[in-house]
Amino acid sequence: MEAIPKQPAGMRAFTIVWIGQVISLLGTGMTSFALIVWAWQKTGSATALALMTFFYFGPTVLLSPIAGALVDRWNRKLVMMLSDLTAGLTTVVLLILFATDQLQIWHLFVAGAFAGAFQAFQWPAYSAAITTMIPKEHYARASGMLSLAESSSNIAAPLLAGILLTVIGIAGVMLIDVSTFLVAIAALLWVHIPQPALTEEGRKSQGSLWAESVYGFRYIFERASLLGLQMVFFASNLISTLGFTLLAPLILSRTGNNAVILGSVQSAAGIGGVIGGLLLSIWGGPKRKVHGVLLGITFASLLGELLMGLGRSLYVWATAAFSAALLLPIINGSNQAIWQAKRELGATKGQ
Repeated sequence: MEAIPKQPAGMRAFTIVWIGQVISLLGTGMTSFALIVWAWQKTGSATALALMTFFYFGPTVLLSPIAGALVDRWNRKLVMMLSDLTAGLTTVVLLILFATDQLQIWHLFVAGAFAGAFQAFQWPAYSAAITTMIPKEHYARASGMLSLAESSSNIAAPLLAGILLTVIGIAGVMLIDVSTFLVAIAALLWVHIPQPALTEEGRKSQGSLWAESVYGFRYIFERASLLGLQMVFFASNLISTLGFTLLAPLILSRTGNNAVILGSVQSAAGIGGVIGGLLLSIWGGPKRKVHGVLLGITFASLLGELLMGLGRSLYVWATAAFSAALLLPIINGSNQAIWQAKRELGATKGQ
């Protein structure tokens, strides 16, 4: 009898999953761009665009405190697959509504909230899976690859969507998006993603969902360095999310509703993110990861948020978007490496 071939594992498995996500994110970005164009043509309201962002991120923020505890309870691979599947089904529903001429702006709010809720589980699942798939020395590099995947879609998706909208329309773009989700799910089915061994610290946290969620907070509160890092990220993310939500209304209101300028600024951010992701993938980040976090946030705030708010022209906005996005992979990669190293250290002590 022929031996059944083993599923890909390790860095090879991660790379396969990463390729699936690159394709999936491209499809998602194309649909998002197409729906923003549709919403703008339908309403001419910057408020509508801001609300689309709000309804997407709101559930993600609300569910994040319990998402980590649930992901620890569940199969990480299954969670990732369900997140991709849910996003694909959301696009299918919007496609049906559009094809039957029933799509309204509030449908986008509901769809965004639904997709955002499942997105709250997707990133913790991917983050946790990395620690069981690849060696510690590749953590920062893997984070850089994930940032590179997202940033690449930010560049290519608006361009491709703009071309395809004139050829196959919004319905065609959404059909492509659905097919990309199938590719992402197939990649996950192909590879092996091991579940982590239960450690002593993990046993202590077992119990009800509330107990597990509280244990995570208690674990952080008992470690001053992790608490400080978490508070820094909380403040930074709160301010940057508010800024991101207001980005489209800001630029549109200052340019006479010029969607081309808005798209150009988004592309500049995508290019900065790609370069930052490539830099982190090759470099691996600073040796002291906390420097990558703190210095990255400082310069991203000065060159990104402040410059964006003061800007009055495409060149200033594009420079601000590029600078902030360039630093983002280094910030997130350094932060992720710190948490993953702490998690691995705790697992080692618990053995």
